[in-house]
Amino acid sequence: MNRREFNHLLFMSGAVAVSGAGLGRPAFAQAAEGGLTAIIQPEPPILQLALNQQTPTGVVGGKIYESLLSYDLKLTPGPQLAESWEMSEDGLTYTFHLVRNAKWHDGAPFTAADVVFTCDDFLKEVHPRARATFERCESITAPDDYTVVFKLKEPFAPFLLAFETSSAPMVPRHLYEGEDYRNSEHNQTPIGTGPFKFNEWVRGSHIHLQAFDEYYREGEPHLTEIYYRVIPDAASRSVALETGEAQLAQWGDVETFDVERLSALPHLTMTTQGYEFFSPVSWLEFNCRNKPMDDKRFRQAVMHLIDREFIRDRILFGLAKVATGPIASTTRFYDGDVKQYELSIEKATALLDEMGLTPGSDGNRVTIDYPVPPYGETWVRTAEFIRQALAQGGINVNLISTDVAGWASSVSNWEFDITTNMLYQFGDPALGVARTYVSSNIRKGVMFTNTAGYSNPEVDRLFAEAAVATSDDTRQALYSEVQKLLVEEVPVAWLTENQFPTIYDNRLEDLIVSATGVNANFASARYAG
Repeated sequence: MNRREFNHLLFMSGAVAVSGAGLGRPAFAQAAEGGLTAIIQPEPPILQLALNQQTPTGVVGGKIYESLLSYDLKLTPGPQLAESWEMSEDGLTYTFHLVRNAKWHDGAPFTAADVVFTCDDFLKEVHPRARATFERCESITAPDDYTVVFKLKEPFAPFLLAFETSSAPMVPRHLYEGEDYRNSEHNQTPIGTGPFKFNEWVRGSHIHLQAFDEYYREGEPHLTEIYYRVIPDAASRSVALETGEAQLAQWGDVETFDVERLSALPHLTMTTQGYEFFSPVSWLEFNCRNKPMDDKRFRQAVMHLIDREFIRDRILFGLAKVATGPIASTTRFYDGDVKQYELSIEKATALLDEMGLTPGSDGNRVTIDYPVPPYGETWVRTAEFIRQALAQGGINVNLISTDVAGWASSVSNWEFDITTNMLYQFGDPALGVARTYVSSNIRKGVMFTNTAGYSNPEVDRLFAEAAVATSDDTRQALYSEVQKLLVEEVPVAWLTENQFPTIYDNRLEDLIVSATGVNANFASARYAG
């Protein structure tokens, strides 16, 4: 189907919706057991989830790819490509027993050799988080086609949380072995084991996934297909939900000011469940290599200039909580007993004066560049608010518009002064938090690493010891200490713990069933009969 044909289909479904409005609710384009049309915004740069973990890639790629485990709303591990597993008493050996009937979308069998190749080779080379996890392994072996044994060099408490799909997506060895992973032709036609297989991608229009007839779980998936529509305009995205042209929006698809209105429509349901594994924290990121961001007094001054309650209440419309530091309050080992930065222009200017950053004739002390994340109006308004806030301290900010690929390139290659960013916590500080601050993860060209370039040996030590400690009390003490240290140093200016609305057709059932929500595989999602 080309773009013109698809747009015609949408127009026709929209016409049906209008005709059904007189019946009290919009009509729908799909049959009860039919397909789903969802919004995706912005358009992902690629669908190969092992190579790119940006949110749009995770949403679509999570239907194509799978990992060994899934996680319920309390982050308890459950089976996916592994049907069972056990850990040795010393915490050093994890043995996974794989499902025996899983296939890749090209028909090849999924076996333990694929797991070994994925974890011991592919992900170690390309994945910013998986590399750190699997380098902790002394060996990864396959004693038979359906058993994989991971032997660790030392205990790693959150190891079982490392097999979420975006953290360790399985890739087919028979297609990638010997290839240049980043430039392989197979990246354009992703092959996974998930309940939906890739069919078509018309850039600027839609991505089409089809149900995989040979999926290994009997009776699943229930949906026959998923269309992810690319709709750049925020108002058009809301209209698509209102009219029933689209039955699902997630993450930042709906602007925060419109969430309450859409949630009240009788054919739609809104939930903030399904983001527990991610518990995203947003921040203003400093390039700590560049002056004056290399001075913590500048970073502390910025903290005093930003009214984060305004961001929570007036930009995010309550869908957030003010962040106190690097660990989200919804994640294990959070400690809110840290230094507070009250809103104070006087304290900010005192710090800037102490640095010798005196105002020029135009009132500006310094001018810095700020590439704005292209993820919707919320990020644009946040950037404009921060520019106004910093101007009160004589900090002049140039806002730079860019696309998804351009923004990621700027951040990962350290070509920025400040920018806003948002990272997931992945259930444990050792998996989702440490990566932003430890000096061993300063990796040029790799997104979601320590792109700020912050380095502190004491921070490195605390995170390293907490990762391998086996006592929760010991881990809490180490993480409490590192939270205090980081909040004093301000390597990034934490803004909010974000909550995201998933808005969907209320005929859909079993849509949000795990802690990864809309990023999960939707194998159980169905329309009410």
